Amino acid sequence: MLNIIDDWSFKLDSGGQIDCIYMDFEKAFDKVPHRRLISKLYSYRINKKTITWISDFLIKKRFRVVINGKFSSWHDVLSGIPQGSILGPLLFIIYINDLPDVCNDLNTKLYIYADDTKLYRHILTTGDQHELQKDICANEWFT
Repeated sequence: MLNIIDDWSFKLDSGGQIDCIYMDFEKAFDKVPHRRLISKLYSYRINKKTITWISDFLIKKRFRVVINGKFSSWHDVLSGIPQGSILGPLLFIIYINDLPDVCNDLNTKLYIYADDTKLYRHILTTGDQHELQKDICANEWFT
């Protein structure tokens, strides 16, 4: 937070404005797709035994619902990281680790804290606004 305030103050002293988009990944832990996360673990060259262990931790889970004492059929859990686990926050960080790479322009900044994200840019011209919009529209994270 202090880094953002310092950066904004410095930029505002030179004129213009700051346009900022605040994002909160709703139910972020619940929506992490297992296959994509496992693929990222492989791309980081994590030990195959470790990936197998994490995969078992995530994928081999099932659930059913009980309503008025009646049970639904069992279903596989296809996404999500167990909250409250020690491993959960680390896996979420690994999953969103490439999020800062979405900013194609060096003047668009991104700050992440857990599942809260701020994307902002110092605006001096309408062209700056268009560049910020392009950074938002060009990425799957924001759509």
